Amino acid sequence: MSNPPLVTIFGGSGFVGRYIVQRMAKAGWRVRVAVRRPNEAMQVLPYGEVGQVALVQANVRDTASCRAAIEGADVVVNCVGIISENSRQKFNDVNCEAAARIARLAAEAGVSKLVHLSALAADAGSESEYARSKAKGEADILRQFPGATILRPSIIFGTEDSFFNMFGTMSRYFPVLPIVGADSKMQPVYVDDVAAAAEAAILGDASGVYELGGPDVETMRTLMQRLMRVVRRDRFIINIPFGLARINAFFIEIWHKVSLGIVPLVLTRDQVKLLKVDNVVRDGAQGLADLGVHSTSMDTVLDSYLYRFRPQGQYTDLTSSAKNLRG
Repeated sequence: MSNPPLVTIFGGSGFVGRYIVQRMAKAGWRVRVAVRRPNEAMQVLPYGEVGQVALVQANVRDTASCRAAIEGADVVVNCVGIISENSRQKFNDVNCEAAARIARLAAEAGVSKLVHLSALAADAGSESEYARSKAKGEADILRQFPGATILRPSIIFGTEDSFFNMFGTMSRYFPVLPIVGADSKMQPVYVDDVAAAAEAAILGDASGVYELGGPDVETMRTLMQRLMRVVRRDRFIINIPFGLARINAFFIEIWHKVSLGIVPLVLTRDQVKLLKVDNVVRDGAQGLADLGVHSTSMDTVLDSYLYRFRPQGQYTDLTSSAKNLRG
């Protein structure tokens, strides 16, 4: 009896990668999760039956380890990417050269399909170095593996997201919620919808670029207003002009570096450039529907994980009801 097909997922222990691992295991595939530190990614092993999900060590900047991770795979998925740089991780190294390396090695190994997780912001003409690096990475991949499927999600939301959770945390401690690009539009997409798109690309005959956005298109300001309604807090939302935001981001980067990472890198100058433009699916672009995926609205998901930021957490509604009782 032949073995089930094998998919290698680079970055399979990350935010989106974990959901893809779960879906492919449920689909009956063998899943090889390629990560830098396998001992820190054990949480993915129970996503399948015993032995169905395996961890392997691979550094996307190292050819030998990537080749070993790809060997014998039917399909390769690359979820590795960075949105900000540090002393060791640079946009060109990870978003461009590593992506091209995986594509080249997949082609050399005779892999039937390659799925790459990019970003809706990818734009060769952008002011943002991140956006340019994602666009260059896509172009390099398609040169090495012309039949690759490129998935470009907008802001991704879900239980472990770094977007709503960050602002939810801020709402706990500060009476003012500072934002950048209040009028810039976004189209948040649910993390499991992105995983479903990857699964559809693996199991179907998709190829080319797919732009992934949810059913709701909102400005940065209205997203924060939505968040405040969910967490039951009244915070003053203030828009920081782009010029001032760049100055603030400069000092945040300095504090982050001097503190050796203790101060979180909540905003960079490059991200300020990103926030100047809308992050929405273009008219006529292939999207979730073309992959047979029904998009999930924020209304159906945000309450399920942001309740912890409410004044009394999961007991907020109960507390409010108790206040209305009459002795």
